[in-house]
Formats: sequence, C-alpha cells, structure tokens
Amino acid sequence: LEEIFADTSNESRKRDLGGTDPSVPELLKKIEQLEVKLVQKEEKLLETDLLCEHVSRLTARTQAMAENGRQDTLLLAKRTNELQRKIKDRTQKMMALVAELSMKQALTIKLQQEVKDKEQFFVTVSSRIDQGLPPPRETESEWLKVLRNEKMQKEAAEARAKRAAADAEAAGPGRIHTTAEQRPTAYVPDDGYSLPLPRPYGAHPPFKPSEPSSHLRHFRKPTVKPINI
Repeated sequence: LEEIFADTSNESRKRDLGGTDPSVPELLKKIEQLEVKLVQKEEKLLETDLLCEHVSRLTARTQAMAENGRQDTLLLAKRTNELQRKIKDRTQKMMALVAELSMKQALTIKLQQEVKDKEQFFVTVSSRIDQGLPPPRETESEWLKVLRNEKMQKEAAEARAKRAAADAEAAGPGRIHTTAEQRPTAYVPDDGYSLPLPRPYGAHPPFKPSEPSSHLRHFRKPTVKPINI
C-alpha cells in the first residue's frame, strides 16, 4: 500500500470527492445569511438574559418576602407561646381563687350556723335565767373547759418563763449551756486518816457506764449452780 500511494504516476491513488466550490457572490450571500442568523441568535440571547435577570429579581424579592415572613412567623410563635403561658397562669390563679372562695363560703356557712346556734343557746339560757332556773349542764361543762384551758395556758406561760430565765442564767459569762446530766467532780474520802471533806477527782474522773440497751432483754442472767464438794 505504501508503494502504491507513493507512486506519483499512479492515477488510482487519489479519489476526487466531487462537488463544486461556491463562487464569491454565493459565499458573500452565505456570510450575510450567517450574520443575520447570528444577529437573531444574539437578540434571542439578549432576551433570554433580560428574562433571567427579571426572574432573578423576582426570586430575590420572593426570598426576601419569605425571610421576612419567617421572621414574622417566629415572632408570632413567640408571642403565641407567651400568651398561652399567661393564659395558663391566669387560669391556675383563677382556679386557686375559686377554690379559696369555695372554702371561704363553706367557712361562712359554718360560722353563720354557729352564730345561729349561739343565738338560740343565748335565748334558751336567758329564758331559764328569767324563770329562775339554773343554766343547762352544757354551759357548766363549757365554762369548766374554758377555766381549764386558761389554767393550762397560764402554767405553760410560767414554764416558758422559767425555762427562759434558766437559759439566760446558763448563758452567763463563764458558763456553757448543755443538756447533759450533771456528773460529780469531787468525792469524799472514806479512809481513816483523811478528813471527810470533798476532794476533786483531778484529771481522771470515774467512768460512768451508759444505760443498758433494749436488746439485753433477750438475754437471761446465768444461774449460779452450787458447788458440791
């Protein structure tokens, strides 16, 4: 193949494509047509650019509106939550007031009934006194109860006063307030050559055993058996 195509005298090594070349007027006409098409394409492209720019402006405006709407929605949601919380608080307060009002009404009815009972009792006692009769036994019981309560209150007040005075005396300078049981700090010697005078224990006072615990009731003391020799 190389030798065939390298031989310049061989006419069969080339093949004409056929056709004719356009003339200059035809080429100019073709160029004009292409220029017209190019202008049309440029106009269409410009229209497309303008349309894209308009769509971009509309999209930006829509996004801004959506963002503003989102902010408004967030503010509205916060406001709604705050109002719901206030409504809940007011509802709880109203329920508490209604419950308190019901209690007050019940107490009022009870007190009114007590007033009526007292008035009826007063009328009964007054009529018995006018007739020269002694008051009812319930009156005497109530009066004795009042006297007993006054006596108990007086004794309690005196006990509190004594306790306060003892606490004030114990809180004096050089004294320590304690609820522990007092322990002896001295002893009287019982030997024959010492005087029977109190003598302080010093640095080693005697040990005071504690009270036996309650679990010792489960133990029995051992029985001492006699020893037979």
